[in-house]
Amino acid sequence: MKTIVEDNHLSQADDSLKQIARIDGRNLTPEIFAQKYRKDGIPVVITGLLNTMNSWDLDFLREKLGEQKFPVRFNGWERYKQDKNKWNNIGSGVESRTLSFNDYADLLSSKEAHKNDIYLGRCALNKTPLADIKVLAEADAKLGLKMPGTSPNLWVCPGSHITPLHYDPLDGTLIQIYGEKRLVLFAPSQTYNLYPLSLFNYLRHGLKLRANYSQVYPENPDLVKFPKFKKALAHRYEVILKQGDILFIPAGWWHEVTSMGDGVVCSINRFWHVLPLTRAATSWNKWRLHLGALMTAPYVIKTWVAAMFSKDREQKLRHLVQRL
Repeated sequence: MKTIVEDNHLSQADDSLKQIARIDGRNLTPEIFAQKYRKDGIPVVITGLLNTMNSWDLDFLREKLGEQKFPVRFNGWERYKQDKNKWNNIGSGVESRTLSFNDYADLLSSKEAHKNDIYLGRCALNKTPLADIKVLAEADAKLGLKMPGTSPNLWVCPGSHITPLHYDPLDGTLIQIYGEKRLVLFAPSQTYNLYPLSLFNYLRHGLKLRANYSQVYPENPDLVKFPKFKKALAHRYEVILKQGDILFIPAGWWHEVTSMGDGVVCSINRFWHVLPLTRAATSWNKWRLHLGALMTAPYVIKTWVAAMFSKDREQKLRHLVQRL
């Protein structure tokens, strides 16, 4: 059953395809954003705040990031033919290699990144020439966003890349800088209709296979194995995130992200501590991941010690921090 909040903010006349609301950010104030969206944790697309921002195409990124090193994930496409319970890693848990941005850009230009689903994901911009972008800071201020949980992160990928269905324990802003992305979202109330991966994966796989990911392929669900997913379909929302759009994704909201087209797609995201605190305290999805963090402590300590005594200590520590 939809909540009153979902009915008021998200429903459209055609219940077969629900869209996230789009609003012009130039008409927003921090007070309006907090009252209508952040207070109750309602996703929304904000437009019109990034009209003066440069286009972050591949040439621009090469110029700014060049020989700077980043961890790059080599996903491969074979995994998507398997049951997710057979995966050994997911998301930031996928094994990565350290490449210069130019080397990764070469993989994009040659289409090797498209062929093997090679992804530069969640790379902090705080020590790069792109660390301080005035227009992004102005957009954050327009929304009244405070208490960041992370610095801005860069995401660059080939068109058709999929970030599997998952949720985050913090509020997030996903800023579409180049190209377009399509998102499918489900409210936190649908968590157990989406069959999240088990918390016990933290004991076996550490940070490689987290419990905030779904076992279901939402575009091709196995309804025999996952029959409750039928109930979730009534609460499925979609949005096409266009260049210059900002999507507010509240903590606990499930989302699968597909990069569109056959070119290069670039986004920035940032995580924010959940406000008001009453929403944070009552979010079961958030508490699930806090419990998982406790369960993964032995893995983190073991990995950190091994990295400290490794010959390539800096690289291993960088990869560990990126997974946290």
